[in-house]
Amino acid sequence: MNRREFIRNTAVVASTLALAPTSFAVAAEKGFPLVRPPAGKRKFKSVAVERAIEQVQAGIGNQELAWLFGNCFPNTLDTTVDFSVVDGRPDTYVITGDIDAMWLRDSSAQVYPYLSLMHEDSPLQQLIAGVINRQTRCILKDPYANAFYKDDAKVGEWKSDLTDMKPGVHERKWEIDSLCYPIRLAYEYWKLSRDTAPFDAAWHAAIKLTLQTFREQQRKENRGPYHFMRRTEYATDSVPGRGYGNPAKPVGLIHSMFRPSDDATIFPFLIPSNFFAVVSLRQAAQMVEQLRGDRELAKQCRALADEVEQALNEHAIVDHPKAGRVYAFEVDAFGNYYCTDDGNIPSLLSLPYLGAVPVDDKIYQRTRRMLLSAENPYYCIGKAASGLGGPHVGMDMVWPLGVIIQGLTATSDHEIHSCLDTLRRTHAGTGFMHEAFHKDNPDKFTRSWFAWANTIFGELVLKTFHECPRLLN
Repeated sequence: MNRREFIRNTAVVASTLALAPTSFAVAAEKGFPLVRPPAGKRKFKSVAVERAIEQVQAGIGNQELAWLFGNCFPNTLDTTVDFSVVDGRPDTYVITGDIDAMWLRDSSAQVYPYLSLMHEDSPLQQLIAGVINRQTRCILKDPYANAFYKDDAKVGEWKSDLTDMKPGVHERKWEIDSLCYPIRLAYEYWKLSRDTAPFDAAWHAAIKLTLQTFREQQRKENRGPYHFMRRTEYATDSVPGRGYGNPAKPVGLIHSMFRPSDDATIFPFLIPSNFFAVVSLRQAAQMVEQLRGDRELAKQCRALADEVEQALNEHAIVDHPKAGRVYAFEVDAFGNYYCTDDGNIPSLLSLPYLGAVPVDDKIYQRTRRMLLSAENPYYCIGKAASGLGGPHVGMDMVWPLGVIIQGLTATSDHEIHSCLDTLRRTHAGTGFMHEAFHKDNPDKFTRSWFAWANTIFGELVLKTFHECPRLLN
């Protein structure tokens, strides 16, 4: 499908929707303002997403949740996507919201909740294929970068960072999950669509480079090619050890200099991200073997996954003085560890969501209880809400992402309902999720336009609607 056909098809969808009465008008009559961009100003219109919104809004009793879903679920499509055709292939640039740059992590997570709707909407499938194609180009440009510009020649605001910066790179913070998320998106896209077009020689090369990068960051023989420092007053924005991080024993785990929050790690073995790497390497192995016929690369991916998994079994589980045997957040394999969690994903709380551990895993459940308590230094307990936080925006700030992932991994109706109610009560009248809000005052929040949080909130609502709709009444 070329760009002209793509635009024509989405325009047909838009005109159809404009003629149909929607529950947004009903919401406005009930006191919920129309905060979603008008149809004519939306970046992309999906007939399947609009149908899902209508279905959910008509089928649940809580009008505020219905209104929030209608605002949040399409927010990525409404405001952040830029589709084009490059060399005859779909290409989709996805910004995070209020920052004009494409994070490999965020862009994957922003479109992931739409995957199940692709079979109803060919243009939506092309849009997601375009994300995969652009991510491949980004990885081949620099596998250590976390965020990129649409313009490959653009020199950005972090050009003076003490690392190997390249034009087209917004930021070069090495995070394991930056290479895991594109695999997760590609794997589920392939499984649900059976389309193999995005998985060409360039994608194959990107998987090889991903494997190489993971191996380099095991640092078995030397520190590897990556280093990073920034002249800044924020300690979390730079890396100690002259840019190579604090020391860690080479035991097979993969070093990550930054967390998915883009904050520097304290101990270089970030446990949730190493779990994520195990899952991603096995998914990549299946794809390169079946789609590219590369049994040797598949073998190498599986071998590294097995090695990292074994190292996790030996070093990720620690004895917490109150909680007992739990998963640590970060370790150095010298015996030092940090027991906490972060509102971003991957997190320890998110491990079942990512397919890394079963939700009934005893160590996970023990870890979960510890994380959702005062034993976690970044669990916020406030007058307005309680939930996971993190150092990125300071103490006492609850991350909606953390509350959402708690709901997505919860097994009790009471906990799911509690998470939904917390999110309903803390959007500060904006109709959207935020990066973080103060535990005692939701009107004090960061980032009014943060598409990942909006779309994954929609994922939680949609999952609840299909599995337990009474919780939305």
